[in-house]
Amino acid sequence: MLKNNQLLIHINHISQKVFLKFCCIFLLIFMFSCKQDTSKKATTLETTTSKTETNQTENSSVKTIVFFGDSLTAGYGLEDVNDAFPGIIQQKIDSLQLNYSIVNSGVSGETTSGGKNRIDWVLNQKPTIFILELGANDGLRGVPLKQSKENLQDIIDAVKEKYPETIIVLAGMQIPPNMGQEYTTEFKNMFPDLATRNDLYLIPFLLENVGGISDLNQKDGIHPTKEGHQILAKNVWTVLKPILK
Repeated sequence: MLKNNQLLIHINHISQKVFLKFCCIFLLIFMFSCKQDTSKKATTLETTTSKTETNQTENSSVKTIVFFGDSLTAGYGLEDVNDAFPGIIQQKIDSLQLNYSIVNSGVSGETTSGGKNRIDWVLNQKPTIFILELGANDGLRGVPLKQSKENLQDIIDAVKEKYPETIIVLAGMQIPPNMGQEYTTEFKNMFPDLATRNDLYLIPFLLENVGGISDLNQKDGIHPTKEGHQILAKNVWTVLKPILK
């Protein structure tokens, strides 16, 4: 009977040793698996981070051209905003495979005062080139030109202060002589004066070969048709193309 008990004790002792060895082996396997899984996760994270950084680099390489204007820029009366001259400029840029993206920031009815009020919001994104097309509504409403000129200067100053390296292009405008010859002449001269004072690029007259031509304007006689915008785009492109290259 004693021998049997001793045998049972011996067997239990062996079983405990085997169990302990099994636990140790299992623990080692588990630890190795966790380490390998962690390594895989780290590799995946590194790959994902690398891809994200690459995408950010690619996206940051795209330069932005902001068209900041009124209904002419916005493409008032057109079925498709892409038929407005900023959209046509984008097509020209894409055809030449240039790395620029157009932002159309045109608002119908916008005055220089309205533009001044919203410029800070528009400048949340840095423009490589900033094309300023405002003033026509001031002229049609007979706004005192001293005020219009100050508003345009404030917009120019805001761009230069926040982004000194941004290239600014000013779109010149003319109006019918309804407000009198003195006002009309002063209005016309306001744009080249501002361009000279601030060392800006100047589009002499955005509506060149379109303004006053009934076939190229909508029924209101003010806003260009789809065909008219093609000519506006040409007028802009003459000044913009050398800057892009």
